[in-house]
Amino acid sequence: MPLLLSDAEKVVHAAIAHATKLGIRVSVAVVDEGAHLIVLERMDGAMPISPQIAEGKAVGAAMFRRDGAALLTIANDRPAFFNAVSAMARTLVPGPGSVVVTRDQAVVGAVGVSGGKPEQDLECAEAGISSLE
Repeated sequence: MPLLLSDAEKVVHAAIAHATKLGIRVSVAVVDEGAHLIVLERMDGAMPISPQIAEGKAVGAAMFRRDGAALLTIANDRPAFFNAVSAMARTLVPGPGSVVVTRDQAVVGAVGVSGGKPEQDLECAEAGISSLE
């Protein structure tokens, strides 16, 4: 079953609610399994660049079928490969703050968060994903 708009909206709202609890302002992007944008929201006061970073995190996670920390390892271990892949696709942003969305062990999308510290972005992304359980 694909990731529905209603699912993506639920993820975004849960991630933003968690960011509010943490006292940070973030942007949250949700993409489908093909890395196509479903929802992108920027909290009032979030950095102007954060929507593009959040989307880049989500796109990378969906395309590589790995979370942002794993993408950062690939980018650090194989920078030429990562840069070549990133040039072929839209911008990919490695690092904590992106998580894949799975159903029945299949990747159906990804969420990316930007605006806080890396560990805060990750917490918000995970809070968003947990809203689907």
